[in-house]
Parts: sequence; structure tokens; C-alpha cells
Amino acid sequence: MLTRTHIGGDRILLTTALKERLAIRPEWSPAQRLKISPPNGKIDYDSLSLLSGHTCPYALTCMAKVHKVTRKIIDGKFSDTRCFSATQEAAYTNVFNQRQHNTNLLQECNTMHEMHNLFDASLRISLDPFRIHVGGEFYNQLYFDAWLEYAAKNPYRIFYAYTKSLPYWINRIDSIPDNFSLTASYGGRADNLIKEHNLKYALVVGHPDEAEKLGLEIDHDDSHAIYGKEPFALLLHGTQKVGSKRSEDLKRMNREGIKYQYKRRQDR
Repeated sequence: MLTRTHIGGDRILLTTALKERLAIRPEWSPAQRLKISPPNGKIDYDSLSLLSGHTCPYALTCMAKVHKVTRKIIDGKFSDTRCFSATQEAAYTNVFNQRQHNTNLLQECNTMHEMHNLFDASLRISLDPFRIHVGGEFYNQLYFDAWLEYAAKNPYRIFYAYTKSLPYWINRIDSIPDNFSLTASYGGRADNLIKEHNLKYALVVGHPDEAEKLGLEIDHDDSHAIYGKEPFALLLHGTQKVGSKRSEDLKRMNREGIKYQYKRRQDR
């Protein structure tokens, strides 16, 4: 028996035998597994998050992290846009605990094989896209390579991520599988690699007018990140530092009734 589905617009076939093989999982306890976030009001797909800032080696203008004891936000020296994910960790204990749990488990791994075991035990079987990191980042080459290989071994599903860890991407630029969709995120310490290697990128803007002037479409639901090939804009969102330019940008959009939060996809 064959089951048909779509990935990136192309039709593929999944045999029943393949589906059964993919469904085999180690029976690990919840404490041993990564905590995967289900679809919510912002992201329409399952996702994995790590601690913001603590796992972001190339963050610059968005650098922010939550102190692990006081839970206060620490902004980076060159930060001009506060990381929305860090503000979530400061505001919600369960979000912080979930991401700390995932970060600890992964950073205890010494090999890609150990990381693969974690992924296999934690990710549910689905044909929907999977977002790597609403919070956190590819924190070293081994971790990036583990996701790369995991995606290659699971071609029935799209894995996508925004990233400033561009050196890890460039080191493997000739071996990125078709179902591993990466978007370079401007505002990092390796931004020069975006133009140099013609990477697809996302740019955070403070108003739709800014995106229009730059000739960039605004992605409201991650569809550009998942399926697109061209650069795009993201509207500023999250809590910003009081008195900052970004805070004023949010006030302006609020006054004008501009919706800048993500919305659920309607085409599923």
C-alpha cells in the first residue's frame, strides 16, 4: 500500500513498511526526552527551542539572555532589538524550564549518534514541517551537523530554521539536503557571509513601509522561511527596551492598527 503526500510542492510516495519503520521509537521517560512544542498561535508546526542567548554564539544586535538564577534579562553590549524569545523566558517559568531542559540534554551529548537518539525519541512522526529553534540556535558545528544528517535521513519531512550561526552553514554549504530549509537572519557577527555566499535571508523591519522600500515581502506565517527561495522581511515583535527606537516602532504600529504578530496558516 502506498500513501501520497507533498513536500515542497513535489509528490512523494511513502510505503506502509517505511511508515512502520519510521514509527519505531526508543521507550524513554519524559525526563530523558527533548520537550517539543506543539503548534500554537504563532507557529503552526511542532518546534524545538533552546535557551536564548546562551546558545547563540553569533548573535549581535539581538543578543539577550535570561540569567539562570535571577531570571532577569541581560542585553548584549551591541543589542538594539531585544530578542522576543528571551523575553518569553523571563516572563514564563515553564518556557524557561523547557528550554533549559532541552539545552542541558543536548549539551550533554558528545556525538551525533547521541543527538540522533534524542531526536528519534522526542520528535513525533509527522509529514508537517518542523521548526528548529523558536528560541536558541545552532550552538556548535557538531549540533548543526546532527540536524543536517537527521534531515537527510528523514526526507519525508521539511526541517527549517532561522540562523545567525552562518559559519556552520557555510562549512557544509555543498551538502545541505533539499528538505533542510535555512534562512540567514541579519543582525549577527557573521552577516558578511550572507552577501558573500548569496544566502536567503530575513530582515526584521519596524514598519511595513520599510519592507516596501527594500522590496521585501513580509512573512507572517513562516511560509517564506519554509518554502521560499528569496529574501524576505519579518515585522518587529516582542517586548522592546523602554525608550528604544524599536519600542517606538511598536507604538507606531499599534497606533496604526498594524498586526505584527504571526498568524496561523489557513491552507492546511
